[in-house]
Amino acid sequence: MVKIANIELGDFPLLLAPMEDVSDPPFRKVCKANGADLMYTEFISSEGLIRDAAKSVQKLDIFDYERPIGIQIFGSDIDSMREAAIVSSQAGPDLIDINYGCPVKNVACKGAGAALLRDIPKMVKMTEEIVKATHLPVTVKTRLGWDEDTKFIVETAERLQDIGIKALSIHGRTRVQMYKGEADWTLIAEVKNNPRMQIPIFGNGDIDSPQKALEYKNRYGVDGIMIGRASIGHPWIFNEIKHYMATGEMLAPPTLEERVEVCRQHFTHSLEWKGDKLGIFEMRRHYTNYFRGLPHFKPLRMKLVQSEDIQEIYDTLDEIAQTMAYEVEELDS
Repeated sequence: MVKIANIELGDFPLLLAPMEDVSDPPFRKVCKANGADLMYTEFISSEGLIRDAAKSVQKLDIFDYERPIGIQIFGSDIDSMREAAIVSSQAGPDLIDINYGCPVKNVACKGAGAALLRDIPKMVKMTEEIVKATHLPVTVKTRLGWDEDTKFIVETAERLQDIGIKALSIHGRTRVQMYKGEADWTLIAEVKNNPRMQIPIFGNGDIDSPQKALEYKNRYGVDGIMIGRASIGHPWIFNEIKHYMATGEMLAPPTLEERVEVCRQHFTHSLEWKGDKLGIFEMRRHYTNYFRGLPHFKPLRMKLVQSEDIQEIYDTLDEIAQTMAYEVEELDS
């Protein structure tokens, strides 16, 4: 049984990675329904939280059906991060996660996210202050290092454990790599196999199939796997991995009707949480992912992304299920 402090996560938990503009409550709801064991909010700016910025505060919304869930915060100022941890704790999550891995320019170039990989003493001090500031378990998500010359993750993991974090998720790339190339899990395994490490170590990067999940579990010995991009438009990947690990057999891929139904649920949750206007607008980025590979999908996609009428969007989803099913059958026959 893998545990973060007293939070039980099962024998080999699958985590939904925190992803900006993706892992909001509507998306988390469909991932939870499809097997995610632990989820995180989108990362939240510490400065935005302590200044009560509406967008940051809204990201604190969590729901009981999501548990266990962590709120992830990022920032460059230690005092602001400590205050943000206090504010986040009051929102009632199960844990607080610190983002030391985000590589995007407008985060890292402001001294936050992966930028802390260039100043490990500051990272350790910041983490220590956050651990002191909250009664909740604190976890960290980070990368191997800033670049090829600064892959200090083995030593960094020890130092973070020593000041009280309860789990560590490691993306197998440096900041310089961004999301390019292949994730290197050998250093993740080195952290996990370090006899000094007692906390759960979760691996992240390039897991996009049940076969790869099982291969990496066996090869690298991690306590669980965090999945990000592979879940976008494909939230059932969590159940697919669990089924394959339990039986050695692949689940049948979701039918077109099932894809439409999960997309419909996602859209409904989006309306409920964001309101009609924003719910319609922010759902548009997801349609291509849900229906990737469908022949002649473009005209229907254009209807989905251009419509501002809720019923018309539902009707278009029904049309996809009905008309595209014939297209798929024709291809298969």
